[in-house]
Amino acid sequence: MAEEYTKKIKFGILGCAEIARKVSRAITLSPNSQLYAVASRSIEKAKNFASANGFPSTAKIYGSYEELLDDPDVDAVYAPLPTSLHLKWAVKVAEKKKHLLLEKPVALDVKEFDVIVKACEDNGVQFMDGTMWMHNPRTLKMREFLDDSEKFGELRSVHSIFTFSAGDDFLKNDIRVKPDLDALGALGDVGWYCIRSILWVADYELPKTVTALRGPIFNNSRVILACGASLQWEDGKVATFQASFLTNLTMDVTALGTNGTLHLRDFVIPFQETSGTFTFASKSGFEELVTGWVPLPSEHIIPTDLPQEARMVQEFSSLVLSIKESGSQPEKKWPSISRKTQFVLDAVKRSIDQGFETIEIFS
Repeated sequence: MAEEYTKKIKFGILGCAEIARKVSRAITLSPNSQLYAVASRSIEKAKNFASANGFPSTAKIYGSYEELLDDPDVDAVYAPLPTSLHLKWAVKVAEKKKHLLLEKPVALDVKEFDVIVKACEDNGVQFMDGTMWMHNPRTLKMREFLDDSEKFGELRSVHSIFTFSAGDDFLKNDIRVKPDLDALGALGDVGWYCIRSILWVADYELPKTVTALRGPIFNNSRVILACGASLQWEDGKVATFQASFLTNLTMDVTALGTNGTLHLRDFVIPFQETSGTFTFASKSGFEELVTGWVPLPSEHIIPTDLPQEARMVQEFSSLVLSIKESGSQPEKKWPSISRKTQFVLDAVKRSIDQGFETIEIFS
């Protein structure tokens, strides 16, 4: 059972994007958070969103983002706005001393990212991006295998795929294909997850070089619909990823070590809310006469008391409560991880723009 809390963080939601439906439910499920307010540029849209998503009758409804930020009772803001609006509104959130849970990609580039995080640091507020799978207990369990030098050995390569087949309406009208709203397209959306998974496997060591794969697909507005890249580290380990709005739903990560292999088939959104699975093979070989594997890969099932998005909200709220109640400093781990993800994403975009040149990473 989830831990019960006597004090809860009051969340305001800035915007009524589709993903906000999922996170509003997560705020309700999290034991240390409260669904307190929602704002849209239209009061009617905000009212309809609150009604459709089970907001309590006491929830505040605002017809502008500014009104929500001026509410002194809002502790934290979840911002699922288009990426092009992140810089403006994230800085405003921080300047109003509200803690910030911001959808990914965090910014259009690392320069914008640094402005956002500096505003959070200057105002003493917690920052976290909305990469939900990071908070699944399965993620922690997989880390144990990757860190086991006997079972996994030395990391040599990582391969990540996140694709889904978007329909015609999405490809014409979704904000993720509009250059003025989310100019990074599939790279910023599904590619963010791929890059994060690679960095997570590599224990957040940045690669030495990044090279975009040839053959990215663009729409008529030059927004990326599908792309990929290869990453290489100074010690010789390598990684690849594929991100696309144009192929069947796939969420794979494979990490290969000198002694073991980790396979994950649903890393972004688990097949089930209540548990997550992964397979692990160690020191694999063939049976006599090459009739099968020995030993067989093992499947691991990790239960969870809350959906991973609710665990994300719970962890974020715990950090905020610690700041509010105990005077703790904001946790720097999360902005650091986010910046590395943004940094590599920028390098992929630059490689595409420069004709697939290899981009050197200087941290």
